[in-house]
Amino acid sequence: MTDTATDGPAGGPLHPATVTGFRRAWRDLAPVGRAASSGGYHRFAWTPADLTLREWFAAEAADRGLDVTADRAGNQWAWWGDPDADGPGVVTGSHLDSVPGGGAFDGPLGVVSAFVALDELRARGVRPIRPLGIVCFTEEEGARFGVACAGSRLLTGVLDPDRARGLRDGDGTSLADALRSVGRAPEHLGADPAALARVGAFVELHVEQGRGLVHSGDPVGVGRLIWPHGRWRVELRGRGDHAGTAPLGDRQDPMLDLAALVLAVRAAAEDAAALATVGKVRVDPNGVNAIPSRVTAWLDVRASSPGPVRAVLDRLGHYDPTEESWTAATVLDADLADEVAVALGGVGLASPRLGTGAGHDAGILAAAGVPTSMLFVRNPTGISHDPAEDADEADCLVGVGALTAALTRLVTAGAS
Repeated sequence: MTDTATDGPAGGPLHPATVTGFRRAWRDLAPVGRAASSGGYHRFAWTPADLTLREWFAAEAADRGLDVTADRAGNQWAWWGDPDADGPGVVTGSHLDSVPGGGAFDGPLGVVSAFVALDELRARGVRPIRPLGIVCFTEEEGARFGVACAGSRLLTGVLDPDRARGLRDGDGTSLADALRSVGRAPEHLGADPAALARVGAFVELHVEQGRGLVHSGDPVGVGRLIWPHGRWRVELRGRGDHAGTAPLGDRQDPMLDLAALVLAVRAAAEDAAALATVGKVRVDPNGVNAIPSRVTAWLDVRASSPGPVRAVLDRLGHYDPTEESWTAATVLDADLADEVAVALGGVGLASPRLGTGAGHDAGILAAAGVPTSMLFVRNPTGISHDPAEDADEADCLVGVGALTAALTRLVTAGAS
């Protein structure tokens, strides 16, 4: 991120303390879970890096006098006002976890912006008539236990808690054991209707994972829909043997099947106008001089509608892929998007509507019936899930101003 500006949206500059708070929070988060060699982030659920991030969230909330709670899924909530007495409230926020080697902005930009937007509301003397909440969802990326948006899926009851407790990471550690190792009771894991009922509307700010705003020339945009997407596991079995003694013709090497799978996925995706990726592989026994006995591959498929996704899976049926997660197409709340667009227009900002192939906790809440909208901040590289992911400070501060404008409208005049 380049320090380039201190202005918010066209309607006026942000207070200097808001800009200072944004920069301080960004500096505080920058070293957590960052790999010195690549600059990418490794922030996985219920690891030391994740616990540091949770402490950071709690400290930011405490510094602002906010009440902090955690729901039964482990998601953190900070409230300005009492959503049980005066709610349901308006909530903003995102997540702090990352994919392996991920970028700095995917998730954290939304959480940092939520805190400093609250600072800006207070600096402007806004007096909410609805409680305002800030949320940090856990295991959004699914990088450790394999299920994306696990925190919001558990919260809303989409993910069965027994299945969740049995999920295992690459080292074989179950989610239940990971929770016990940090002093949390896995038996507590599950849906939390009371926590969900406190959310009357949700606005998630996120870096754009694409170049839509680069092409439109706008610093921010409003979410329209989230593509359907899912993850599948493919097991490829062979026969282990010695790499230096087994004749080529006698081998049963599942790595050859993996190569064929990768090519088949690409061909199926091209034919179906979908996006499909084999992005994670586990090889057993994973030795240089050993022919593998088994290869496990994970497949991610997305498209603008369910048909192309299913067409890809149909082409791969002989591999017997096992579904690990599926999220239907999610059309974000049009009335709330209009409210957000009106707020942005009031401060001189256009509000282009964007679809996205990236999954978000916003989509899970929307599917559960919560009025939900998204704000996207321009990403000049268009790259995400990589250290090249980027956003200019000027655009980030415009995003803070846009979020402030949206929240002002929603907490003072109600939400659709």
